[in-house]
Amino acid sequence: MPSRKFADGEMVRGRWPGSSLYYEVEILSHDSKSQLYTVKYKDGTELELKESDIKPLGSFRQRKSGSASSSPSRRRGSRSRSRSRSPGRSRSPGRAAKGSRRSASASHHVDIKEMKKEVLEVKLTPLVLKPFGNSISRHNGEPEQRAQNAVPHRSAQEQFPLSQESSYTSIQHSLRPRREESKFKKIDLEEEKIVTKGPTLRTWDVTATQTKDLEFGGVPGAFLIMLGLPAFLFLLLLMCRQREPSLLNFPPPLPALSDLWEARVFGAYLLWFGVQALFYSLPIGKVVEGTPLADGRRLQYRLNGFYAFILTSAAVGAALFWGVELCYVYHHFLQFALAALVFAAGLSVYLYARGLRAPRGDLSPASSGNAIYDFFIGRELNPRIGTFDLKYFCELRPGLIGWVVINLVMLLAEMKLQHRAAPSLAMILVNSFQLLYVVDALWNEEAVLTTMDITHDGFGFMLAFGDLVWVPFVYSLQAFYLVLHPNQVSWPLAALIVALKLCGYVIFRCANAQKNAFRKNPADPKLAHLKTIHTSTGKNLLVSGWWGFVRHPNYLGDLIMALAWSLPCGFQHILPYFYVVYFTVLLVHREARDERQCRRKYGVAWDQYCQRVPYRIVPYVY
Repeated sequence: MPSRKFADGEMVRGRWPGSSLYYEVEILSHDSKSQLYTVKYKDGTELELKESDIKPLGSFRQRKSGSASSSPSRRRGSRSRSRSRSPGRSRSPGRAAKGSRRSASASHHVDIKEMKKEVLEVKLTPLVLKPFGNSISRHNGEPEQRAQNAVPHRSAQEQFPLSQESSYTSIQHSLRPRREESKFKKIDLEEEKIVTKGPTLRTWDVTATQTKDLEFGGVPGAFLIMLGLPAFLFLLLLMCRQREPSLLNFPPPLPALSDLWEARVFGAYLLWFGVQALFYSLPIGKVVEGTPLADGRRLQYRLNGFYAFILTSAAVGAALFWGVELCYVYHHFLQFALAALVFAAGLSVYLYARGLRAPRGDLSPASSGNAIYDFFIGRELNPRIGTFDLKYFCELRPGLIGWVVINLVMLLAEMKLQHRAAPSLAMILVNSFQLLYVVDALWNEEAVLTTMDITHDGFGFMLAFGDLVWVPFVYSLQAFYLVLHPNQVSWPLAALIVALKLCGYVIFRCANAQKNAFRKNPADPKLAHLKTIHTSTGKNLLVSGWWGFVRHPNYLGDLIMALAWSLPCGFQHILPYFYVVYFTVLLVHREARDERQCRRKYGVAWDQYCQRVPYRIVPYVY
């Protein structure tokens, strides 16, 4: 079925039949067979228009005009300021021809105050257009003598309040003598060409003229996050190292500075980052295009994250075979965390400095112009060194793959410190669940290209710290906790936890698979049973299947999986469940950001979707 461009209920500009003029109309319906839109003008007139006769409101440039008109029956007939004709005065249809010939000579003698009191309205019958009939285009509002349906009418201000939409071209109808039609038609076509084919505003053009609604609490919130999260990270790690991490032992004793920093550890971290960068640069894996940028370009990305994971696994296996002591990472875990933090901070400084020299078209929509906030959120949307995309690389490689390696280190440390011949069932469950999560993300690497991190946020401290520090050292908290706080899990309980994990994974994976399949090919016969709502962007919103269940079923699956890989740690302390609490807050905040973006992007269609699917993440709860 051919796709449609405009959604029901959307306000657009529709061409009046037989003219080059556009008026504000509302989309009522769309006939898929005839490919015609039924539209309604503000005076109540309903017409059927082709898609080529409809333009988005944003495609009309601003013009200064003394009048505003939004429908054929709402105009000021005696005050059009056409560049080609001076305003004249006409009080009846019988004086139209004579008035049009005198308009040029009389233009300098017109009393402006008197003109503002005169409004002439011409009522048109839009569905009956006879050959060689009335012509409709921009003019001074003088009705032609031969017009059969032109009658004096009460003031347009009395019948309709004048529209305040001064940002759009102000237009009027007129019935002009046939001999003058060709001259004004040429002018109209030239103006229409400028309007419809002129350069579109890029994101930074729009945001530069508006006051931005800064997220994360604005500048104060961003500053506190940059100071608070690193301190909170080390607090969590120090508590996990305690034999009795209770409130009675809070806060944990602070380590000496020598226990936090070692040059050899920092060198090991640089080596890890460099190896992952090398794997990323290998010419293996397919190359895909990202989402269109503000200027229409599409950047290319090489999908080889899963291959990098395989190569990393082979390297770790070789290290174990050669007797490399991987437990070194556990014993210097705080030092590795600090090394990652220092590297992320240095990278953030570099990113901000290069962002100051970046062209305005390369800035992210989230950037604000404030130094502190832009350092946090990132100025540049896609910082690249040649073809090496820094943000895309850090999103999935060093931190995510590092998370799996850290979990393996904790498994080996548990066996060594607890004098076990095999890892505990709880440690195996945690490692297996999180390994599946990482492998799934790397296997479906292309899905990250449509996330808000890639398409909206810049690359600054927020993503650098999150990708390189927070993910590997906080997401591995359950395995780190089990090293010194073992928990015995029975097989029946383990079976229930596995079932819960699989349930969350099925929801997460099926929802994402359905969304990605629909984005790639909405006409896929396998998706024909799904119901959709058309939007003004030309895309459709799914309102059935997984996305008719809740608005963010993938978030629901994520939360279930987070709970499943915390349960093996038992209930002796809340520390292993910090990830569940944090992830709930994160996804609720991200869902709120998604809602604002989608409402701004899809307008009326998103409101309809919210009515159809009222629950955001958890059915009947939230």
